[in-house]
Amino acid sequence: MKTYVEPPRSQWAALCQRPADLNDVQDQIVDQILAEVKQEGDKALIKYSLQLDNCHLDNFKVGQEAMDEAESALGPALKNAIHVARKNIELFHKSQVQTIRIIETMPGVHCWQKSTPIERVGIYIPGGTAPLFSTVLMLAIPAKIAGCREIILCSPPDKEKNIHPAILYAAMLCGVTQIFRLGGAQAIAALAYGTRQIPAVTKIFGPGNRFVTQAKMKVQQQGIAIDLPAGPSEVMICADDQADPTFVAIDLLSQAEHGSDSQVVLVSNSEVMISKVDKEVNYLVEDLPRKKHAEGALSNSFAILLNDQQDQIDFINAYAPEHLILNHRDADFLAEQVINAGSVFIGPYTPESVGDYASGTNHTLPTSAYAKAYSGVNLDAFTKKITFQKLSKAGLQAIGPHVEIMAEAEALKAHQLAVSIRLAKLKTE
Repeated sequence: MKTYVEPPRSQWAALCQRPADLNDVQDQIVDQILAEVKQEGDKALIKYSLQLDNCHLDNFKVGQEAMDEAESALGPALKNAIHVARKNIELFHKSQVQTIRIIETMPGVHCWQKSTPIERVGIYIPGGTAPLFSTVLMLAIPAKIAGCREIILCSPPDKEKNIHPAILYAAMLCGVTQIFRLGGAQAIAALAYGTRQIPAVTKIFGPGNRFVTQAKMKVQQQGIAIDLPAGPSEVMICADDQADPTFVAIDLLSQAEHGSDSQVVLVSNSEVMISKVDKEVNYLVEDLPRKKHAEGALSNSFAILLNDQQDQIDFINAYAPEHLILNHRDADFLAEQVINAGSVFIGPYTPESVGDYASGTNHTLPTSAYAKAYSGVNLDAFTKKITFQKLSKAGLQAIGPHVEIMAEAEALKAHQLAVSIRLAKLKTE
């Protein structure tokens, strides 16, 4: 990891750039996949599954037999861990359910808001070298709580045409209604446009690689809702001279091992701490099964020395990390100053991995500085808000004259008359 010592603020924008931007060739590939799936449906899915996943499939749907086998394949300890995580995630997301509050804005004028579920949602679950069954919990549980009628899951199969059994078990546990063996940009296209086998959905959720993220962004421009831009994972750690360098190093590596396109960043006021963490990272990475992925991410990563605490806060908010760990004597104070981050982990005993799996918060979070404008996935993401209003006769008489004046000022005569005609009738009663 490269170290920057007190870089001037004029250099911060460059430091906050992420390394995983798509090039023109990759962008064209995504465009081609989307266009072919939209036009040719399942035929294009069969082609790309063979070409990109080395898996020939005519039928993408996962049947009950595979679900039963998945349940049998998992050991009791993992099943129990999944159940614990499910309970905590359910508890946290159920707390987000809002009761209807009717507000009387004027005498006789009642307004309220109601959450209604998105009827059919699609969730994309990455597979491959790191099958993220935890993401099933993070997406299917709030979808179920919200009341989504259909939850359609796509996940890439292995060469034997199978989805990881933990993904299938979590899906079964959380009420997913249909599961399809399909990955990559072609899965996003299928969920967006629909094919003979795979139903189109109203909103698409889930993280993925650069191709998946780009496909989601493109279908969003075509009118298909998505959760958020969730690309390669990232973490920023703010650590002072009292932090345990081993804790800091392993937290950096826990994100670096996601993939070579990830990025990890250390912010510290201590050159000694940065040096100790660097040594620990180099030592600990040697024993990681995903060493090559971690080393690739580390080549895109850096440490930054900022002595002034306000500079640290400002750089955190400028970078807007997906995950932010505050391993610092003033962690609680710093947390209050954070305005741009996906999820914040406070104190030395709060590793990011607890949020990834089981604390209860959602791990589907905005990356690439999108935390400046996007929230992580929550219960609201699976609903839409409908507003209601109901006026009594007295209510219309109270508010009507104001509406007449405003409508006349905007030269919208029918708007004005919609009130005036009613008010005139009330005068005759």
